[in-house]
Amino acid sequence: MILEGLVTTRAADGSPHLAPMGPRVAPDFARFTLCPFPTSGTYRNLVAHPEGVLHVTDDALLIARAALGAAELPPVRPASKVAGFVLADCCRHYEFVVKSVDDSGERVTIEAEVVHSERHRDFWGFNRAKHAVVEAAILATRLHLLPRDEVAAEFRKLRVIVGKTGGAAEHAAMDFLDARLAEAPR
Repeated sequence: MILEGLVTTRAADGSPHLAPMGPRVAPDFARFTLCPFPTSGTYRNLVAHPEGVLHVTDDALLIARAALGAAELPPVRPASKVAGFVLADCCRHYEFVVKSVDDSGERVTIEAEVVHSERHRDFWGFNRAKHAVVEAAILATRLHLLPRDEVAAEFRKLRVIVGKTGGAAEHAAMDFLDARLAEAPR
């Protein structure tokens, strides 16, 4: 199963780097697989410092902003078992070490082993608007690959879901994503 989350890694200067990631996870969550692009900061950081933290969050606005590189880093604290950073307002976090890296394909495959995990607060629950925002954020990261009109049509459908089931954060996230879509070349 692919789980949408946020990963923090250490940048070259030691500061936290935040990125959305959808690792393939097993039900026991003892290991997972990350598949970043070889041009990504997450990949570079994990090669230089082979450990990080995967976060499960229900903050759809943070996921959307992070997907487009517009997220200000929220409050963090030091991780317990790795030299990394934990988002203060996540639901759960999984500290991990990199066990292997295969960079022979278009996408890198990074196998990670969880060395520590913590539960911080309850997950809000299933909400169609939060899922719609995550889908829109993923589409927004692919504007260079997909026809703009196709993405705009999907955004209109997703906006209906947010309108019916979303709260203030989900509406703000769709407004942010709509603004990014408007800036995209036609």
